[in-house]
Amino acid sequence: MTPAQCRAARAMVDLSQEDLAKAAAVSLSTVRNFEAGRTLPIANNLAAMRRVLEDAGIIFLDEGAATVGGPGVRLKARRNDFVPPGELTSETDS
Repeated sequence: MTPAQCRAARAMVDLSQEDLAKAAAVSLSTVRNFEAGRTLPIANNLAAMRRVLEDAGIIFLDEGAATVGGPGVRLKARRNDFVPPGELTSETDS
């Protein structure tokens, strides 16, 4: 996971740096310094942060993935989130 992937992943699942730190049981400075590119967390802290994001629905796309522009992130498709266009109402159109 790169710092940019971490920032993007948090944004996609609406997690603050504080939320990620707490959920991963790492210090807030670990998240802040990693995302700013100042430090690389120890392996178990980085793995814990990635696991929290993956559990929240993030898929990490590595450099070697069939992507344009290098590493990235995307959200897992959620079966219950899709509403066919003909069934959209003001309640289901969010």
